[in-house]
Amino acid sequence: MTDKVEGESREPNRLIDETSPYLLQHAHNPVNWYPWGDEALALAGQEHKPIFLSIGYAACHWCHVMERESFEDESIAAFLNEHFICIKVDREERPDLDQVYMTAVQLLTGGGGWPMSVFLTPDLQPFHGGTYFPPVDVQGRPGFITVLKGVVAAWRDQRDEVRTSAEKLTEAVIEHMETSESSRGAIGEELGLNAAAVLKSSFDRVHGGFGGAPKFPPSASISLLLRQYLRTQDKTLLDMATFTLGKMSYGGIYDQLGGGFHRYSVDERWLVPHFEKMLYDNALLAQVYLEAFQVTHTPLYRRIAAETLNYVLRDMTDPGGGFHSSEDADSEGEEGKFYLWTRKEILEALGPEDGNLFCAFYGVKEEGNFQSHEPYHAGRNILHVARSRETLAAEFQVKPEDLRRKLRELREKLLLVRNSRVRPGCDDKILTSWNALMISALAQGYQVLEDPRYRTAAEAAGDFIISNMMLDGELLRTYRTGESRISGFLDDYAFTVLAFLDLYEATFDLRWISMADVFARKMILLFWDNPAKQFSFTPSSRKDLIARSCPTFDGAEPSGNSMAAIGFLRMARLADDWGYEKHARQVLEGNAVLMKRRPEAFMKMLSAVDLFLHPPQEIVCVGKRESPDTQALLRTLHTQFIPNKVVALIDPADSNATEAEERIPVLKDKKMISGRATAYVCKEFACGAPCTTSEDFAKALRAALAGGEP
Repeated sequence: MTDKVEGESREPNRLIDETSPYLLQHAHNPVNWYPWGDEALALAGQEHKPIFLSIGYAACHWCHVMERESFEDESIAAFLNEHFICIKVDREERPDLDQVYMTAVQLLTGGGGWPMSVFLTPDLQPFHGGTYFPPVDVQGRPGFITVLKGVVAAWRDQRDEVRTSAEKLTEAVIEHMETSESSRGAIGEELGLNAAAVLKSSFDRVHGGFGGAPKFPPSASISLLLRQYLRTQDKTLLDMATFTLGKMSYGGIYDQLGGGFHRYSVDERWLVPHFEKMLYDNALLAQVYLEAFQVTHTPLYRRIAAETLNYVLRDMTDPGGGFHSSEDADSEGEEGKFYLWTRKEILEALGPEDGNLFCAFYGVKEEGNFQSHEPYHAGRNILHVARSRETLAAEFQVKPEDLRRKLRELREKLLLVRNSRVRPGCDDKILTSWNALMISALAQGYQVLEDPRYRTAAEAAGDFIISNMMLDGELLRTYRTGESRISGFLDDYAFTVLAFLDLYEATFDLRWISMADVFARKMILLFWDNPAKQFSFTPSSRKDLIARSCPTFDGAEPSGNSMAAIGFLRMARLADDWGYEKHARQVLEGNAVLMKRRPEAFMKMLSAVDLFLHPPQEIVCVGKRESPDTQALLRTLHTQFIPNKVVALIDPADSNATEAEERIPVLKDKKMISGRATAYVCKEFACGAPCTTSEDFAKALRAALAGGEP
């Protein structure tokens, strides 16, 4: 993202020395911004001023609006500078601060969002807050300047009451974020069955998804449905998952030209997106489309997964090998401008005959389909699949396969036209946790789709983390312009452990499992909260927080505890280290009551429960990694949906064969039969008959999934 911002002729504030694109967007505001740090916090204490804390992120539309309306306003800035110590935080760099103060805002207002605006005492206790404020009073809603004057008056005239209120709110935040012992319970099959029932009750049978608008892509819910379908053979669960995946892929939430998903849909139909694109969304969605393809072998899911991964390789990849965080909703100051089309633009680009065909398929109307209060949206269209190919083929008297080919050609042609437009801003900082999610997606994509580009990109990103995101053996959170900053959080470690396990299973390079083990042990050392029997989000050494959380709720991103449980259950099998399983079991037992009470908040953790209750199949291949017979066995494995598995490979002729056996005990004593690549299906280190043909291997896998003995 370019660092050039409106007002850059002014002297910059202290944000100019930051690397976050979001903070740099505010570096030329007249507001005397500070980054979060010792200087600002000490100054608040010295001057006895309240802190105005503003938290947002680069792709946030309303963050841009509030900056234009309020933070660029000279009079509002002067008032802020006189009465407050003003601190800007990128929530993606400091999710720990975001968790604490978002909890405070939610307790104060009953809701939350970004930009988040919070007022703190000099000792960091919150006493007032909200989200976006318009600059002046409008329709009964207080404007930002009104809020500021009210806070200043309260701090001046009622300081004791403000401090008392802040202390009580801080106590409530701490209580809300603490783990309760009453949440502990037994782990059983009823948790998954109950979650499936809850999803059934909230399923939108018309548009897919769960609940009403706005709709976020329910990656973890669909992934759980696929696992529950595997256990119960309840086809309703599969139908819910595939119906939702289809509706999302046809809607405007999916970029029909360039691939990849926008952050969420503002309507129930998946038509009108909030146009920013987030790396984590696309990583999680690519994985669930790959899983659905393994279950159903439906070409649509393969195509969407591939297009999503290709979008990331094309538009979100850093030259150094990592992945950028997000693309903005806005370009040229208009929301969605890069993605929207008038009918006239399409006809001019494609010609009348092809243009009419394209418009009919993608729902393009003369009057537009983007209903918005913004005048610049008039006559503009969000591309979405409005007609079935069969219906359109009959209407235009073409064969369905010819129509499919023609539409692909027209999409490619129109994408070239779109690429000449001014692109949305890109937040090009590299976050360890989100990169780890994309590494996992690419590793899985390589296995299922057999595209070597995905393996290459996953390995490059893994190398980037090791080379650039480590300091003294510990992970760092963020990287940009050659500089890494901020000690890693739980998510950075938990997601990276899983990513490196996935990289090992895609490449069988032992260094990845070795690094996964290193980070898993470091995670226990830094983050394990023994009284709570959970992982905390931050290490106890971090002193600038009024509360520490042990996050277990799965939101748009899975929680660190959910991912840690999955990673540790897999590590236990591969490394034969049951200390990992003990930690995972304690995490799951610690949330059993809440998972039963509120399954919708634990969809990823419920997949961890499934892994715990149905321990991974141990799949061993013996042979040369790249030989055709070995690759045939691996292809047989990856065409099937076997979510609970660990996969290891040993080449007896390799110089590292002994090391592989020591690191992965299940490899010991496994031999090639008659000089051919051989597969073993094992459970609890007891293995079935060796398989040297794809047919025998497929039978053994099916028997294992059905619960038969290995």
